[in-house]
Amino acid sequence: MDKILDGSALAKKIRTNLKVQTEEYINKYQIVPHLAVILVGTDPASETYVRFKEKACHQVGMKSTLINLPEDISEEKLIEEIEKLNNDKSIHGILLQLPIPKHLDSEKIINLINPEKDVDGFANENVAKLCKNQDALVPCTPLGIIRLLEEYNIKTQGEHCVILGRSQIVGKPMAQLMLQKNSTVTICHSKTKNLKEIAKQADILIAAIGKAHMVDETFIKDGAVVIDVGVSRINGKIYGDVDFDKVIDKVSYITPMPGGTGPMTIACLLENTLKCYLNLVE
Repeated sequence: MDKILDGSALAKKIRTNLKVQTEEYINKYQIVPHLAVILVGTDPASETYVRFKEKACHQVGMKSTLINLPEDISEEKLIEEIEKLNNDKSIHGILLQLPIPKHLDSEKIINLINPEKDVDGFANENVAKLCKNQDALVPCTPLGIIRLLEEYNIKTQGEHCVILGRSQIVGKPMAQLMLQKNSTVTICHSKTKNLKEIAKQADILIAAIGKAHMVDETFIKDGAVVIDVGVSRINGKIYGDVDFDKVIDKVSYITPMPGGTGPMTIACLLENTLKCYLNLVE
């Protein structure tokens, strides 16, 4: 279908290019790019995501190490693990799989990761660089969305981009990236009045709330580009924020669920890992 922003196809293309680049750099430096993933506890969704990330690393010739820590680990012990990885020259990227157990301060711990190894782009130093339009490690999901918009030559300059959700992971960095693309940006959230009316003004609507099928045809203006980031699990089935079947006739482009932003997030994680590697070995 011509309206589909095919994240799976673009992610495959990115991985193919990364495999060639990775091989060239390994031959040049005799060092393999190496991502360390920290998983605290046994959350099934997190375990699935981690498996996808490990598999993707191996597909492009990178090394991936999983550090699986007990659910009840103390903050001090977790910080020790991160410091070990920060000081290990064979590790180029560090990812703390979120969410982590509630007794741990995720903000504090993320900011103890060496910013040069912060493949998720969540540490304050990378957030500040992104806000100042400086070279930064950018969160993987927003970066993947930008790659999709570029791949399909979707106009961003002067367009009204409405983002549903203000998280540090998607909403806020997405707004910064769309501002860099010269879009006019509106961020909506749980306290926004007239949400539907604002969403309906969007040339580009990015839904990142996590409420299954919340966005139907009444949120969409004719010809809008719709990006679905939300993931909800109900009775073992995965749903996006957007009710695809109800909006498909109104949109000019839309990401499917699955096969849209998910594969792009992992592809951009690999890009960030290679970027960390090059910053550290060159």
